[in-house]
Amino acid sequence: MPDWEKRFRAPRTGLPQWAEDAPDRSLFVSNATGIFELYTWDRATGDQRQATNRPNGTTDGALTPDGTSVWWFRDTDGDEFGVWVRQPFEGGDAEPAVPGLAPSYPGGLSLGRDGTAVVGRITEEDGSTVHVARPGAEPVEIYRHRQTADVAGLSYDGSLLAIEHTEHGDAMHSAVRVVRVDGSTVAELDDTNGGEEELALSVMGFAPVDGDSRLLVGHQRRGRWEPMIWDPLTGEVTDLGLDLPGDVHAEWYPDASALLLAHSYRARSELWRLELTTAERTGRERTAGGQTAGELTRVETPAGTVSGATARPDGTVEYLWSSAARPPQLRSTSGGVVLDPPGMTAPDSVPVTDVWVEGPGGQVHALVQRPEGEGPFPTVFDIHGGPTWHDSDAFAAQPAAWVDRGFTVIRVNYRGSTGYGRAWTDALKHRVGLIELEDIEAVRAWAVETGLADPERIVLTGGSWGGYLTLLGIGTRPELWTVAVAAVPVADYVAAYDDEMEALKAMDRTLFGGSPEEIPERWEASSPITYVDEVTAPVYITAGVNDPRCPIRQIDNYIERLRKRDAVHEVYRYDAGHGSLVVDERVKQVALEIDFAVRMLEKATSRAGTDEG
Repeated sequence: MPDWEKRFRAPRTGLPQWAEDAPDRSLFVSNATGIFELYTWDRATGDQRQATNRPNGTTDGALTPDGTSVWWFRDTDGDEFGVWVRQPFEGGDAEPAVPGLAPSYPGGLSLGRDGTAVVGRITEEDGSTVHVARPGAEPVEIYRHRQTADVAGLSYDGSLLAIEHTEHGDAMHSAVRVVRVDGSTVAELDDTNGGEEELALSVMGFAPVDGDSRLLVGHQRRGRWEPMIWDPLTGEVTDLGLDLPGDVHAEWYPDASALLLAHSYRARSELWRLELTTAERTGRERTAGGQTAGELTRVETPAGTVSGATARPDGTVEYLWSSAARPPQLRSTSGGVVLDPPGMTAPDSVPVTDVWVEGPGGQVHALVQRPEGEGPFPTVFDIHGGPTWHDSDAFAAQPAAWVDRGFTVIRVNYRGSTGYGRAWTDALKHRVGLIELEDIEAVRAWAVETGLADPERIVLTGGSWGGYLTLLGIGTRPELWTVAVAAVPVADYVAAYDDEMEALKAMDRTLFGGSPEEIPERWEASSPITYVDEVTAPVYITAGVNDPRCPIRQIDNYIERLRKRDAVHEVYRYDAGHGSLVVDERVKQVALEIDFAVRMLEKATSRAGTDEG
């Protein structure tokens, strides 16, 4: 088995979540069977059990606070439309967790200590709704709005509920409302400022101790994500005054004496512990002078990326770490590996090199992995999805597979990416797609000018939003790209809008500044199908037939236009949604994609040699 395939097939585990009142009981995701499924783990006995077993996998699950039950979301073949089901931690049949609630797209879930469940739902007919289900009673709807909203957290005593909402119409910038479980409003925190300066808020969790109403909230008031503490009962806000240059996410330590900070900066991350003073623990006084709340201590982790971390009741921290060169490990600050799945270990890959290139909107950060030897190399621009996401110095099997085949791989954190401040992320508006491509093209020019990339052998590829940018790029600037490989892309943007899930419709209206009917010229300028007749590169497209995010009909529209032109293209459809959780399927897709690119590059090189002769 080649190394690239081993990296996909090697067993992996996600960061275990643990039951708040039974911390020995954990739930994690693993691909140990070849399909990503949910597993329970009793730390006291060491017993592990596969909790779900479905043909297309399962990853969305939660434990009840007492650890007696596992909730997981049951959809149909990856379409993300379904219901929550429940089964005992020790095993048994799954049953509908909230009878009476019809299938929907998930809109968040919070489980209370008294058996209360708060379920968020999103449907085309109802918009966003929130329902409270108490043991033995019918679920009661306590919230409804046409714009998107999510259940974001339940207080320790179950009396307060936090909801992230976009009732103001900007799906990129949520406000926070705290309500009682009967739906009555307690307090509102809104940084959208009536549309003058849209700032987002994000719920990071209620204090995990009884009688404490404080809520940890992420804000952007200093141009980046960082936490603050808000008490919705008193209105008091504690500014933590963190002096860290990148985005900061936070969660409470189990006794609420400190915060665990995950600091992301320039495609890498690290962990810190922030002690809270007595005043901050009571939430009754502001921090003087905007200084740090208490002592800030580094939680030692290797250089690279921490993709998840949690503080345990004994004060230790468990974290999932990797780098581009080293595969993921689930570690603990107590020393050693927390879970080491049986079977083969993924082979190492090559490290990334950081590149900063001047672009039209400022410096663009790119991560480069290159094979051995001297350039120029055949080069792959592997474009991340999201778009509000970013590539990092983390282990990724697909870029490593390209490097193994002799390609340089360049990943660009274009405008719209997270991790570089609010202005960089929010720059992606109105000229959707075209803005990101300007940054990608600037990095391409650098790669060619420095002799790293062979301009006649450049592949543009990506999945989801990266697939969208791939198709848009080969249409708007066909002379720049030799081959295109697009996975689950947006191809016909108007048709995609008509068929996609409701939350994405709201996001698209925010990005474009309106619907296709209101501003058709913007949608046309940003849709790949507008430029399909200009495409000269051979195109490979992978599509999930049940995909609710990049639906199949709009992809078929694009493919039909290619077919009518006799343009060189190949299509692979699979019976799942927005990506596959089945390892065999992923290995097959990657093999087909790389094989297509290699074949097409060989033909292009042969044709160029014939022309020169």
